[in-house]
Amino acid sequence: VSELQEWRPVIYRKCTDTLWLLLFCLFWAGLMFISGYAVVAGAAERLVLGYDSFGNICGRKNTPVEGANLSGLDMTNNKYVFFLNSCSLEIQSLKISSLSLCVSSCPQEQLNSLEDLQSFARDNGSFLCIYNLNVSSYTLNPKAAQLCPTLPVPPSKSFPLFNRCVPQNPECYSKYASVLISMVNEMDVFHRILSGILARRDTVIGLSVLALAFSLIVVLAFRFIQTLLIHTLIALVVFGLLFVSGVLWWLHYDYRNDPSTELETQKENVKFLLGYAIFSTIVTVVLLSLIFVLRKRLQFAVQLFQIVGKIIGRIPFLLFQPLWTFLILIAFWVFWVAVLLSLGTAGTAQSTSGGQVEYKALAGICYMAWYHFVGLIWTSEFILACQQMVIAGAVVTCYFNRNKNNPPPHPVLSSISVLFCYHLGTAIKGSFLITILRIPRMVLLYIYDILDQKKNAKCQFNCCFCCQKSCLRYFNQHAYTTTAINGTNFCTSAKDAACILARNSAKLASISCFGDFLLFLGKVFVVCFTVFGGLMAFNYHRELQAWVVPLLLVGFFAYLMSHTFLSVFEVTADAMFLCFAIDMETNDGTAEKPYFLDQELLTFVSQSNKLTEGQNHRNTRPFQDNEDGTELQPMV
Repeated sequence: VSELQEWRPVIYRKCTDTLWLLLFCLFWAGLMFISGYAVVAGAAERLVLGYDSFGNICGRKNTPVEGANLSGLDMTNNKYVFFLNSCSLEIQSLKISSLSLCVSSCPQEQLNSLEDLQSFARDNGSFLCIYNLNVSSYTLNPKAAQLCPTLPVPPSKSFPLFNRCVPQNPECYSKYASVLISMVNEMDVFHRILSGILARRDTVIGLSVLALAFSLIVVLAFRFIQTLLIHTLIALVVFGLLFVSGVLWWLHYDYRNDPSTELETQKENVKFLLGYAIFSTIVTVVLLSLIFVLRKRLQFAVQLFQIVGKIIGRIPFLLFQPLWTFLILIAFWVFWVAVLLSLGTAGTAQSTSGGQVEYKALAGICYMAWYHFVGLIWTSEFILACQQMVIAGAVVTCYFNRNKNNPPPHPVLSSISVLFCYHLGTAIKGSFLITILRIPRMVLLYIYDILDQKKNAKCQFNCCFCCQKSCLRYFNQHAYTTTAINGTNFCTSAKDAACILARNSAKLASISCFGDFLLFLGKVFVVCFTVFGGLMAFNYHRELQAWVVPLLLVGFFAYLMSHTFLSVFEVTADAMFLCFAIDMETNDGTAEKPYFLDQELLTFVSQSNKLTEGQNHRNTRPFQDNEDGTELQPMV
């Protein structure tokens, strides 16, 4: 009697969805063109570092501009922008009429004469007159009055306000502030947001590292989970939700009643804080209600993650998979933000008749920015899809292995090689479906903002798209797992996964949903405490930067980080349940067709769904051997 071969993922595969792989390569060729164009035409440092009237960016070396003799100077030590006529500034077409220079320090005391300017330059090394006027000629050149600041020069202070020298004289300060307020208010939201991100880049990076640390803590908690840890996590989530909601309402009240709130960016902060506070309160009420309703099923969650932890224990390198994904995502995000900043400042430097430099905005930048935005969504979703396929492939390989004490060698590396050799197109197609669902949502929400539609209709519309995206993600994950098993393309795998899930939804839906809910609480924990750290850090800097938008960016990154790390447990559990459903349909537990699953998993599913002897009446179908000796057949 010939020995039955083991049921395992197919050995002989072929490439799937190759046209989508070609399309993705062509799309990235377009991204590379935009990136090169942005690097050549843009200068992101102008947003924050500031620049003088001759095209020199303060705080760095510069390249000369044709027709501008005073351009291309080394301003490494001159980090501050100084206006020659700071007491009577005027603004025309987003440009300040006064000449500006890059100086190494701002005058701390009032300078009443050219002799004072000369002494200040010699003592401090900060030259307040036009660059080509030698310091010894301050008092000798007959044109010094036109080439030097208007006297008297008021005392000023280098304030972190786009690196400008701000006059301290009350009368000059009021005029200076009114002009600067007008200029910032007339800037478009895109440039204000970029300014805020660049001005607070150190804080954003620090908060991202904090989110990474919280994500690692939560991953370790789920890996070695116990009942006490579950209760502690839920208690921390409840505390975090209540505390963050309270802080947001308090900050909104404080900003709204602050008499110094004059800038458009500060008013935007107030609006964003109100929106955050309302959203946080709604999320808090909903999650607290769900926690109260599901409190009696905590023990099942403990058992579920103990089983998942057992599988991960057989494949310990699964825990490192999110780290590589995270590093790749960070590298891509840094690249994407750098290109975005360059696009936002893309312009050609043109010299004027007086030897000064003006920057003319380039045409077509808006279309490039939209293309770049699509690249962010599609590529990020593709990277996450690759991680899901790698984890699903490793879990499938170990599940359909008779000898549980001797797992297959290097399942993660094997799954990675299968992905890159055969199924990249499938991951691209699945991520594209998420992308085309998210882009119309962004466009329509933007139209809602322009038309100033009712907020309740906007919220309903947003919730509808979120539900559709969550459902699509769920089916995508099972399609990836089916591809790992059968080696079929995305559409075939999605159809097969939908069929088998529909036949077993009653058994697995409640378990999977509660496990996903607990993982979602872990993500909420990371986001809550990261956002709280951001609130404390950003609240101490209430200058011109729209810091609420960078805070939203930090919250988004924190959620993506936590999702990337905790998706190990989510994908492992989903792949395990899909393999369980296949095992139940194709085997009956007899000596001829024994189950692949552990008895612990079968007992858990039976207890959680209160199954009885009705399992003996499952719909089963026999195995069929094919000509290449592989038992696993595409599901029908």
